[in-house]
Order: sequence, then structure tokens, then C-alpha cells
Amino acid sequence: MTYRFINTKNIFKAKGRITMELQKPRGTRDFLPEEMNKRRYIENKLRGVAAHWGYGEIKTPTFEHIELFTLKSGEGILGEIYNFKDKGEREIALRPELTAPVVRMYVEELQRSPKPLKFFYFDNCFRYERPQKGRFREFFQFGVEIIGSSRPESDAEVIALAVEMLKSAGVRGDLHVGNLGIVRALINEIGSQHQSKIMRLVDKKDDKGLEEFLDTIHAPDDIKGKLFRLIGLHGENAIHEARELVGDIDAITQFKALLDLLDVYGLEYQVDFGIARGLDYYTGMVFEIYCEGLGAQNQVCGGGSYRLAALFGGEDTASTGYAIGFDRIMEICEVNPEPAKRMVVVSFEDTRKEAIVIAMKLREHIDTYLDVMGRKFKDQIAYANTIGASHVIIVGKNELDAGKLALKDMKTGDQELVSMEEVVARINK
Repeated sequence: MTYRFINTKNIFKAKGRITMELQKPRGTRDFLPEEMNKRRYIENKLRGVAAHWGYGEIKTPTFEHIELFTLKSGEGILGEIYNFKDKGEREIALRPELTAPVVRMYVEELQRSPKPLKFFYFDNCFRYERPQKGRFREFFQFGVEIIGSSRPESDAEVIALAVEMLKSAGVRGDLHVGNLGIVRALINEIGSQHQSKIMRLVDKKDDKGLEEFLDTIHAPDDIKGKLFRLIGLHGENAIHEARELVGDIDAITQFKALLDLLDVYGLEYQVDFGIARGLDYYTGMVFEIYCEGLGAQNQVCGGGSYRLAALFGGEDTASTGYAIGFDRIMEICEVNPEPAKRMVVVSFEDTRKEAIVIAMKLREHIDTYLDVMGRKFKDQIAYANTIGASHVIIVGKNELDAGKLALKDMKTGDQELVSMEEVVARINK
């Protein structure tokens, strides 16, 4: 027998029935109309930029087979995933991020398509972690991927697009750009089997933990010194100093070509070899964008170049992408969407049916509200004020007999008799 325990403090008696007060799960949110209006406004700004840059929208399932995420990130990610067995005893997971599903979709359906493929997406993701400012268990990401190009031009375009998207939302941040190919070249001298552990410690900025681990694996002192110097490099001379540490390798040449293109885009950036992103599949360029006003969780965008297709059974394919933390930019962007124009159709008991027909015609041109509560005339007018309607159409018997409607300006209080055609003409001005 299975027992289910509930919080008894939320149980109370109502009209002889035992009732429980239900609340939303921890780490989730409700969005009311005013907030949704702001979110849609910013979402559409981001969509508009992506579309103008030639990217097409895609959508993947909310849940996937759990292997899709453990293959990429290892079994350790299980503690962060909402996973369950379905009725067919299959292990299913709510998506914790969107890059893996996009690559799975590419491998399954689009491998033979002409390259490059340019996608954008906006959706919710789920992670079981401690909720805090700017971090939730259900959160939203806006992402972009270029699949099929390993050239600096694709890396530069992705970074420039990320900056442009944030700019469209009124958000400006500090852009940091690094290259894991350069960092990995040095780590390989220690031993490729230790690469994942080292990269995670670099990503966490855990210098003490990194030093202890390098001592544990008996890394040569000169390589240790070079690694700490490399991940600490910032600014204009970072490329020159990195070349002195690792030699004139191809990754340096590629990175220099990328930075030259970022200059062409007119971007302000800082070279930062301390960016690791913490995931094994990143191969070359990586970048992050930070904004003030978010406390410790100040990263609003991050991404880089990667190779995941082969891991999912496809051909080895170069890709570049990023994700914008939509919830985080909503905390700092100044949203001033233009208020939607609203009209209320007010009727009387004997003109309810005619009011429905009039409202249907008006809805082709403007947001139109119609009373469904059986309110009296003055209460319908009061409701129009409550929702901020700009005008009210009064459907009275006398007006209908004259082929007219009474149009009331809610701001000035002026009222006049007009035809339906005149109402539509004013709306469409």
C-alpha cells in the first residue's frame, strides 16, 4: 500500500467539505496578463532580429529520452533533471536545455540538407536546482544555432547576432570571448583523460581546486604554471601572450581571424581565456555576456562552437550556437510596450444580440470587450474604465433604429453618433 503525505496546514474545511489549498510547485511562476504582455513584447523583438538575419524557427518536444542528455553531459546530470518512466517503462526527461534536442533533430531529419542550417527557438526548460534570484526550476531560453560551418565567419555572426538581440531588448552587457581549442592544446600535454575534470574546475573559477587536482595527477610544474597564466589572460595582449605559451597553433590563427571579424562588426569585447563553459562538447570559440543588476547570476547569454552530431549517431558536424537566459533579461530590460487600444461594446437587455454582431465586426480591427456578466449599463462603463479602454460603443435601441452607434471617448467624455463604417475608419487611421 502506498501512502501520500501532504502538508496539513494547507487543509481546511469549507461548507462541510475537506479542501486543500493548492499552490504552484517551487521554482515555477505564474505570469498574469500585464507580465505576459511585456514578455511577448521582448520575445517578439528577439524573434524579429533572428528572422531578419535569415534564421528559421524550430520547435522540439518538451520531453526526450534521457540518454540524449546523459550522453552529452554524463550520469552526473541526473541530479539536475526532472526524469520519470512512462507507461512503456521508457526513461524520459523534461529537457534541461535545448542544444541537444536541436542536434538530435538535425541528425534524425536534416543531415542531407544543404549547409549551413540556421535555426532559432524559444521554449521552456526544466532543471531541479535550488531556486534563487534569476534562477528557476522552469525557465525560458531563446537560442540560435548554425549547423554545418567551422569557419570564423559563422562564429562571428553568432556572436554579433547575440549582441544585436540583446540590444533590441534594450540590454547591453560585457562581451567576453575565449577559445577552448587553445586551452585544450595545453591541457593535452598533461593528459587528455584529465581534460573534462580540469575544464570543469576552470569553468567554476576554482583555482584552489584546480591546483589541488593538478598536484594529485602530478602535472609537470611548467605546464601548471602555463595553464594558470593562460586562463588568467585578458585584454588586448592576450592573443600575443597565449601564442608565447602554446606556440603558433592553428587554434590561435582561427581565433585571431574571429577577432578581426568581430572588429568588422564593430563589437566591443574582451578576450578572456578563463571561459570554459563547463561542457565537454565545446571545441573552439566560446563567449559569454554579463550584465549588471542580476547579482551573482549575471550571465545573460553564453555559447560557442561545438561538435555533438557524431555523439548522437550522425556524421561529425561543426556547429555554433548560444542561449539567452530570457528570464534574466526580463529582470533588467526596460519594457515599455505601447498599450494596446481597447474598445468596449456596451449594450442593454434588449440589444445584447446586436451587440454581439457589432463586437464581432470590431474585433477584425481592434481588441474588443463585450459584457458576459449581465451587468447594468453604468457597471459596463465602469468596467471599461477599469481595463483602460480608449472608447466605448454604446448599442442602444434608438441608435440602432437610426443606423448609428454612440461612440464615447473615455478620456474626454465626449460622445457622438457615428456609423459602423466611421468607427472602423477611425480605428484604422
